[in-house]
Amino acid sequence: MTKLAYAGLALALVALAGGCSSGETSRHDPKIYRMGESVGTGPLVYTVLDTEWLDQIGDPASPRLPRNRFLSVLLTVTNSGPATSGVPQLTLADSHGTSFAELTDASGLAEWLGFLRSVRPAETLHGRILFDVPTGPYRLQVTDDADPENQASATIEMPLELTRPQIRTDLPRRK
Repeated sequence: MTKLAYAGLALALVALAGGCSSGETSRHDPKIYRMGESVGTGPLVYTVLDTEWLDQIGDPASPRLPRNRFLSVLLTVTNSGPATSGVPQLTLADSHGTSFAELTDASGLAEWLGFLRSVRPAETLHGRILFDVPTGPYRLQVTDDADPENQASATIEMPLELTRPQIRTDLPRRK
């Protein structure tokens, strides 16, 4: 083989190895979005605005209690496509990879989006969805409803944020 042939072979191997490497990275390390970022999956664009841990929902006289703890997720879903789109049931994944489905009944939760929901073109839904999960950080898996066989999906990281009671320092002291 000539020097030119060796150089061409070496260049081809480098290009092939580089192409394989970048393909593996993108398949195994998908982008993780943060709360507050707009995340597009097909025609649907999701934005997680807030999370709240709840010990109960509904009427305080006869509350609905969770098996673990309720995690309420405040989000918006915008349809950027030309046709009405269904908003599918969403799931959470914990740090061990365990998945938890959105509750099908969150009656008693303020601003509940409902379970069967659709969004018209250029319309935005704003409300809450509910999960019954152990306390911890989670990743919300969001998807579109356009093509079930080639469903676009994305992941939104939701760190654990527990609110602490405020200690008031402006109260008069007892004597």
